[in-house]
Amino acid sequence: MGTGNYTTVIEFILLGLTEDSTVCAILFVLFLIIYVVTLMGNVSIIILIRSSPQLYTPMYLFLCHLAFVDIGYSSSVTPVMLMGFLREGTSLPVAGCVAQLCSGVTFGTAESFLLAVMAYDRYVAICSPLLYSTHMSPRICVLLVGISYVGGCVNAWIFTSCLLSLSFCGPNKVNHFFCDYSPLLKLSCSHDFTSEIIPAISSGSIIVVTVFIIALSYVSILFSILKMHCTVGWHKAFSTCTSHLTAVTLFYGTITFVYVMPKSSYSSEQNKVVSVFYTVVIPMLNPLIYSLRNKQVKEAMRKLMAGTHWWS
Repeated sequence: MGTGNYTTVIEFILLGLTEDSTVCAILFVLFLIIYVVTLMGNVSIIILIRSSPQLYTPMYLFLCHLAFVDIGYSSSVTPVMLMGFLREGTSLPVAGCVAQLCSGVTFGTAESFLLAVMAYDRYVAICSPLLYSTHMSPRICVLLVGISYVGGCVNAWIFTSCLLSLSFCGPNKVNHFFCDYSPLLKLSCSHDFTSEIIPAISSGSIIVVTVFIIALSYVSILFSILKMHCTVGWHKAFSTCTSHLTAVTLFYGTITFVYVMPKSSYSSEQNKVVSVFYTVVIPMLNPLIYSLRNKQVKEAMRKLMAGTHWWS
């Protein structure tokens, strides 16, 4: 891991979710199905958007990248978790653990930014429809997507740098199913305040900024909807926001529990359960939320399937 006293610990052992062999077998099948559904659902969303001209809009561009990020987020955690169900204690070399942390933070942070960008997109579409093409031009959309990925990389660099500055010369058993920062920090024998506070400030700042953007966007949308005199306009405005609001509530609700609430208020086992939800389950739910509650996506899917059937 670079310079310092890192030679003692050359690998970490992930303890996983449970040690019960029967439960492990059941969970392996369950999470394997979830992972396959995640991959199929998000890949389908990407293919559908890329192959349907009627979906060539900023909202679906962002949704396409959200699907890509969900694939990366789930893939950075789920395969290692599945291995943990097949054998007691999954061993990861230090470099592998660092890589998993970096990948998870990158995609998780990018998802936060993308959800904020999608909220801003809905705000412009509903509150300033005449200026939508100007405010959400292709150049601006690419810039917003780029900022999301750069933000993810910067936050991951901060977490990784702090982890690499630590030395591990004692226990190497991580009480988690993936290499999350907090359980790794507890194993360090060079624990210092800086390594704890800097990642907390970084992730906390990102949560505050993105939640503020989302909240401000939807407050403005609400006031705009209340000014409408047509109930059809109300219904149309709400229908374009419900899917995104559902995704935002699920994602931020769980990461707030893990990263914002005081650690003394919940156990490590509760932390694992919530972590499973936001790293494994939510990436599966997002394509279902956006496809089942979106008429344009369902219509594009019908046209694509009809076209495929015609050619066959």
